[in-house]
Amino acid sequence: MSQRSFSTPLIGRDGELARLARALDRARDGSGQAVLVAGDAGVGKTRLLDEVAGRAAAAGATVVTGHCVDLGDVGLPYLPFTEILGVLAADTRFSAAVSAHPVVDRLLGSGSDSTRDADARLRLFEGVAGLFADLAATAPLLLILEDLHWADQSSRDLLRFLLSRAGLARGLTVLASYRADDLHRRHPLRPLLAELVRLPAVERLELRPFADAEVTRLVRALAERPLSDTAVRDIVERAEGNAFYTEELVAAADAEGMPTGLADLLLIRVEQLPETAQRVLRTAAVAGRRVGHDLLRDAVGLPEEELESALREAVGRQLLVPGDGDTYAFRHALAREAVYADLLPGQRSRLHGTFARLLAAGGGGTATAAERAHHYRESHDLPEALAASLEAADHARRVGAPAEELRQLETALDLWPAVPCEARPTGEGLDRVTLTLRASAAAAHAGEAHRAVSLTRAALAGTGQDADPELAARVRYTLAGNLMTVDNLAAAFAYSSEALALIPADPPSRTWVWAAATHVMAARQIGDDATALRVARQALAVAERIGATAARADLLISLARLEGGGRHSREGRARLREARELARSAGDAPVEIRALFSLAIGCFEAGEFQECLPWITEGLDRARRSGLLSSPYASEMRYLRLLVLYTLGHWDECVRSADADPAPGFAQGPALYVALARGEPDVVARGRALLGERFDWMRRLVGGVVLTDAAALRGDAEEAVARMRESVTALTDESGRPPDVTVRLAALALAAVADQAVALRGTGDDGYWTDLAGELVELARVSAERQGPEGQAWLARAEAEWARAVSGPDAAAWEKTVAGFADGDVYELARVRLRYAEALSADGRRAEAEEQTRSARETAVALRAAPLLARLDALPGRAAEVRLSPLTAREQEVLRLLALGRSNRQIGEELFITGKTASVHVSNILAKLGAASRTEAVAIAYRESLITPEPTAQG
Repeated sequence: MSQRSFSTPLIGRDGELARLARALDRARDGSGQAVLVAGDAGVGKTRLLDEVAGRAAAAGATVVTGHCVDLGDVGLPYLPFTEILGVLAADTRFSAAVSAHPVVDRLLGSGSDSTRDADARLRLFEGVAGLFADLAATAPLLLILEDLHWADQSSRDLLRFLLSRAGLARGLTVLASYRADDLHRRHPLRPLLAELVRLPAVERLELRPFADAEVTRLVRALAERPLSDTAVRDIVERAEGNAFYTEELVAAADAEGMPTGLADLLLIRVEQLPETAQRVLRTAAVAGRRVGHDLLRDAVGLPEEELESALREAVGRQLLVPGDGDTYAFRHALAREAVYADLLPGQRSRLHGTFARLLAAGGGGTATAAERAHHYRESHDLPEALAASLEAADHARRVGAPAEELRQLETALDLWPAVPCEARPTGEGLDRVTLTLRASAAAAHAGEAHRAVSLTRAALAGTGQDADPELAARVRYTLAGNLMTVDNLAAAFAYSSEALALIPADPPSRTWVWAAATHVMAARQIGDDATALRVARQALAVAERIGATAARADLLISLARLEGGGRHSREGRARLREARELARSAGDAPVEIRALFSLAIGCFEAGEFQECLPWITEGLDRARRSGLLSSPYASEMRYLRLLVLYTLGHWDECVRSADADPAPGFAQGPALYVALARGEPDVVARGRALLGERFDWMRRLVGGVVLTDAAALRGDAEEAVARMRESVTALTDESGRPPDVTVRLAALALAAVADQAVALRGTGDDGYWTDLAGELVELARVSAERQGPEGQAWLARAEAEWARAVSGPDAAAWEKTVAGFADGDVYELARVRLRYAEALSADGRRAEAEEQTRSARETAVALRAAPLLARLDALPGRAAEVRLSPLTAREQEVLRLLALGRSNRQIGEELFITGKTASVHVSNILAKLGAASRTEAVAIAYRESLITPEPTAQG
């Protein structure tokens, strides 16, 4: 746990050191703290963290560091935490604490296989958190995670768990660094960062480039001989504030050379070493960023004395630095990358082969199978690479890392045809069809639905006429299940039918029960409820008889929707709660998540929005713990959570949650509803983008709602009806039964149709529109037949709009509509209050109309629903009472940061947008507020109460 020793002086980081010191103090005196340290490559993140670690250790803290490693497409589950736990396990001071948490053995590879234990991932996460809490209770504990941009998905999940708990353990501080310049738009770390920085115990520290004066000081401190002012200015100009570049340029200047490119710059110091030391560095570069002494000695093939001499040279030139556990690491990843890139292809292949053989022989200590697989592939030893990839996939499955398991299995499947039959591993499940089927399951668990379909189709293609019937059935019902997640319902029903026909119901078997359960879902999806109900009842009896608990739970979920009043009824929800308990007892996370989603959506359909949230929270927590956060039901719960926030009127929270959640496009839908209601300009384009080239049912639903409502709001009745019809057609299943959302779409379109009919009444040209209104209301009635309170409220609105189109405002119809939305959607309630006020005014009931208008206005102002407020203020006798912010939600966030004195770049970094985009937002704010400068814009914002002063601002 010793810190590396740097000869480089620490210059110009007093403010950053103070912030990190405060975080350590807060953790010692109260709840734990975490700081995400961002900065470009070479800016000095490692140097700063090393300084903090040294000071913390000197003050009595336990300091442990874990490193993330870039090995291309190789997944190393929990790598930085494995390193941390390995250091702790090797220290006798922590023996008692480590022994109390056996998860350490599991992560270090000595635990038992817990593949079938669905709660294993939760126990793993809680065990790690518990160990850290125990250690922090005896002495302050500082965990440092370096190079988070290379972290595997499992490590990101564990970090999310640690930092998202109700409160980090007292005395625990987590510092995690990452390269900001490596985070491209789709980098998997970006959404996690956006989520973490919103947590109360987490802050972000941006390590910015040095100012020229600081670089000058650094140059003077580093130079071994006096440099001319011209040479110093040249270095300062070329270094661009980067500490590592500064060091290399100074070293090059000391060597009286000035390279033209970065690679040349990085290699200059290497080429100044003796040949033996260069050989050691080249070998170490193939090993990775870090390598153990014994492994390096065996790989380079040098006597101990020569190796030590070479290492002393490399360390003296600050190319390598000694680390914990008799290891060496490159001073900076950029140096390792440059040395590796300079190797000839033959050199790389030979050295990778050497490392693979040494690791396989136990020369790498606790080296993982994934590391061996990487070296074997790079050395072109395909049989060994195949075996190691399969071993790595098994390890990923044991530690609950489906994305890494998928990556290793896909690598194995790619290698399979290139490896001779006699050289392939043998044993149960080690055939191409079974491995492909297993890869499809890993893809589904990782939330890659289309990839799961593709892999299952590949498994089906590999299943010949003489295949085992049970395997053939498994392939088909798995394919059916995957096809349902991508809304290919007819094909799903066909394959589930084939699966059921391949194996007999008697004697009963689990394979038949699961085939039947899948067929039930497929039959219900295409509208064949009679078949679904018959098969479900038969399969449930068999499942109970043979003890197929998870399948029994799955069938109960289907029956809850098929029987009685549906999943929103009391009887339906009782079945769902039973299913949840059965799935939990069986350890089947996907079925448990399906039950929790059904309970949540049942509450929503019943109009019990607050009661919906605990089920969503439990379901998403279960999905997160199981590595299934991107699975279909979890994605729908993420949409539903935002929809509940939208419905309850918590719009700012809805938008913030959407910004922080790396959810698929449709799950962001409620935030898009907010943007539409607030009149943001890009809503139609965003709605169209959801439709996409590949059909996705939920994206179609959200896009249809947005585009239909947008057309109605701008008074384009023909467009509103066209969008409504297009959406209903796309969303209608093979049975011809319209989707539940039809009643909402019809009501939205009817608003615009009624406007047209009212405008043309008395001219003789309103007949088309009144007939169209009748067609739409009938469609709404059919759709809402079996729906709960929410659907009935939308039906009441459709009926009231139809009445308005046919005969004029009907106060009684609008009163019923207001009552329908009274305990539901606050925005829709305000919209129908507007219509009710119009109807009351037409009846001469002006006092009642004023009451409805005032209530609707209060909601519009609170929600910042500018278009609705404008319509309310346009009512006869009304005038604007409250100035509504002209800014969008994003512009409000930018304005807040402007008030704190942030630059465009800083605004971009804090909101995870580009500096250019931030500049555009600032320009829009100035234009909307009529301000000539940023300062004037902030002054206007304070004067108009668009923002309020913050009591403190972190430095």
